[in-house]
Amino acid sequence: MIRSLFLISLLIHTTVAQKPALPNHPTATVPVQKWSTLSGNEPLVIARGGFSGLFPEGTPEAIGLSQDISIFLCNLQLTKDAGAFCVTGTTLDNETTIALFDPKQKTYNINGRNVEGHFSVDYTGDQISQNVSMTQAIFSRPNFYDGVSPVLNVDALLSDKSAPAPRFWLNVQNAALYTQNGLNVAENVLEILRLYQIEFVSSADIGFLKSISGKLNNATKVIFQLLNTLDVEPTTMQPYGTIVKDLATIKSFASGIMVPKEYIWPVKPDKYLGLPSTLVADAHKLGLEVYASGFANDFFSSYSYNYDPTAEYLQFIDKGDSVDGVVTDFPVTASNAIACFAHNNTLPKKGQTLIISNNGASGVYPGSTDLAYMQAIDDGADIIDCSVQMTKDGIAFCSNTADLIGDSTAMTKFMSRSSNVPELQQKSGIFSFDLTWSEIQTLKPQAASPLGNDFQRNPANKNSGKFVTLPEFLELAKAKAVNGILVNIHNAAYLASKKGLDIVAVVSTALSNATLDKQTTQQVLIQSDDSSVLSKFKDIPSYKRVMLINDKIGDAPRQTVEEIRKYAEAVNLPKASVVEVTDSLLAGITNVVKEFKDSNLTVFVHTLRNEYASLAFDYWADPNVEIATYVQAAQVDGVVTDFPATASRYMRSPCSDPNHVPAILPAKPGDLLSTVPAELQPPAEAPLPPLEAADVVDPPLPPVINQTKAQPAAAPAPAHSLGARANVANAGLSLVAILVLAILSA
Repeated sequence: MIRSLFLISLLIHTTVAQKPALPNHPTATVPVQKWSTLSGNEPLVIARGGFSGLFPEGTPEAIGLSQDISIFLCNLQLTKDAGAFCVTGTTLDNETTIALFDPKQKTYNINGRNVEGHFSVDYTGDQISQNVSMTQAIFSRPNFYDGVSPVLNVDALLSDKSAPAPRFWLNVQNAALYTQNGLNVAENVLEILRLYQIEFVSSADIGFLKSISGKLNNATKVIFQLLNTLDVEPTTMQPYGTIVKDLATIKSFASGIMVPKEYIWPVKPDKYLGLPSTLVADAHKLGLEVYASGFANDFFSSYSYNYDPTAEYLQFIDKGDSVDGVVTDFPVTASNAIACFAHNNTLPKKGQTLIISNNGASGVYPGSTDLAYMQAIDDGADIIDCSVQMTKDGIAFCSNTADLIGDSTAMTKFMSRSSNVPELQQKSGIFSFDLTWSEIQTLKPQAASPLGNDFQRNPANKNSGKFVTLPEFLELAKAKAVNGILVNIHNAAYLASKKGLDIVAVVSTALSNATLDKQTTQQVLIQSDDSSVLSKFKDIPSYKRVMLINDKIGDAPRQTVEEIRKYAEAVNLPKASVVEVTDSLLAGITNVVKEFKDSNLTVFVHTLRNEYASLAFDYWADPNVEIATYVQAAQVDGVVTDFPATASRYMRSPCSDPNHVPAILPAKPGDLLSTVPAELQPPAEAPLPPLEAADVVDPPLPPVINQTKAQPAAAPAPAHSLGARANVANAGLSLVAILVLAILSA
């Protein structure tokens, strides 16, 4: 792995000049307006090592993708012969292949703690340049680029006259360690500052900052970096949490501070935000700038942000006094937050793409509860949805599945009622149709975490909210005047033939009682994966029928599409049927959306989520980019999402217009894949199967078996109604039906 500085310079020049084969985001410019920063200008975006959320820090790709929208922050490490390299950390171990070059480790006492590893001060510049490469230190990020690019040499980058150098921030790490090993850190840094244009120089070492005080030109700002509150500063031997209380003293040797973001918005032990500190306001009063560090889209920060990185940036620039800049691994997301979303920079919703909730705002509250639905409405959903399930006594209510184990506390109360229903699922469950509505009301909802326990959603409200009957859901939609509803009908054939429950009749009656069959103000979408269910609603022109397709497909042949048109006016597809993903990399966009739309079928896509683990690498752990890809590139007519607030904010931003400058542009499937070395590219996957007519045409619904119990009826609103009146007439009919059947069965 022998490399020279010439090769480093050549790589940088090539990348910066031509730019990576990735979406070309324009420079994020904002309208002239007053910010609450110290200068009154918009906050700066400082990219740690470039776009290090995607590429190893300091690599040509990381620099090229971030250069136009941010300041490049180099976390400086010095070699024994004063070679200057950009690697974050006390040692070289986390982000380089140093251990392959030298298996031996050393131990140094740093700020009172023994630290073991490979230290730059033990090597020459040539040893690092010629034998060590960069890697990604975070497992949630691509490893395709590990060992490909050398460690970034500061001189190689800044002395290259063939391409413009990025705006530069030099953060001097481990100053005391270098001094202990005979390096004059101040002299070496001052030499760099004399040779190159450096806008910022910072350090966590007060002694070092004082040693360069008065020796810099006015174009370079001196920033004091505060580490974690309990860490000890090497000059004063005081914790940084104590030093920050004396801002006046800091002002005597620095023009600003760089602090972990928790100094400004503390995170409580329960991982929710605490009350903000007054640090930004106090610093600004003294003329000190404040830069917040530690931002990364793929780091969990606080449940308060609902896994939305843009929401976190806005917390620091739109809530009270704005920080003067953010240090981030994902500069594009930070730049877009400032340019596209700050200052409530929203418009009336643009375009025709519908925002459809998935069990309400199920990313915030337990799905299909009153709170989830009200949150979805407040968050700007166009369509709220109810997946209808049936109880043993014929009450229709909203729940994601008939199996209550995942979405309620049924396991703790009704474990003895579990059963196997192979017609519906392979595993055993506790099913709604085996419990009465009164029994279900004794349960608490339970928030689901689709990506597992590592991505819990709003645990403080894990069991909040109440179950909602179908009539309550419909009354809420009417009372709140939402644009429309989607009623999803499950398991109709099984319920009719095995349980004597006519879910189609119950839904039809509830919609009719709510007069939704006789109006055109609100859209009514009837969704099912069963063509026979959809055919039951064909004679009501005010309804739009949606065929739910759960399996991934790669093609929709004309014959199949025409068959679907007999039953539906729209389809709801898995998102992987629209944008193909191979090993977390986007491979291409299928023709499926076009094939359906060419036959005048509306196309929805499900399910979009905020959690970065659900996003392909091409989306940069930013849900806005995924939304833009489905709306702009795939041109779907609606997105089904657990987080309507994220989609609504995007749709209302001027940056959702691809012709706006700046714009949040879609990812280009295949572009990131093309940057992966051929030998590391994932193997090509088998093509997704086409959708066949046999996959969408179901046999007629079986007759409803005669049960010696109440026939299913639309549910009356119970005592915990969502504020709407109970349907008295419907309740009366239900009671009459119960009495009649009781007499007949006597």
